[in-house]
Amino acid sequence: RRPTVFGLALDAEGRLACVRVERGERSYHDLPGGAVDGLETEPEALAREFQEETGLTVRVGIRFAEAAQYFLKSDGRPLNNTGGYWTVEALAHDPSAKVEDDHSLVWMRPEEALGVLRHDAHAWAVAAWLRGAAD
Repeated sequence: RRPTVFGLALDAEGRLACVRVERGERSYHDLPGGAVDGLETEPEALAREFQEETGLTVRVGIRFAEAAQYFLKSDGRPLNNTGGYWTVEALAHDPSAKVEDDHSLVWMRPEEALGVLRHDAHAWAVAAWLRGAAD
């Protein structure tokens, strides 16, 4: 079990912040977020992960869903990502604040993200959000 948190942030054009993770032929898209470290709260972890992966400084909004998804990491290790999905407001973008070199910020229409996100739980959270779960 791996405690995690992921966020949904929109730009002024209504596009969703996603990250493209470069793995050569096995590259993929995820929602920004990841593991909750140590004694971090979900909002603290989410703000840190957004900055590390995208360079975005964010304000964490409301927790609108929770999901768990079992999967195998690229090294074959099994994980069960379990945690919250939050709305997020992007406040500023500083590309130099990004520390994960293999992650790139990609803005896409939420409907497009549904088809490309690696994890089914991420696509489910986007669908739940589109259907008004965060209202």
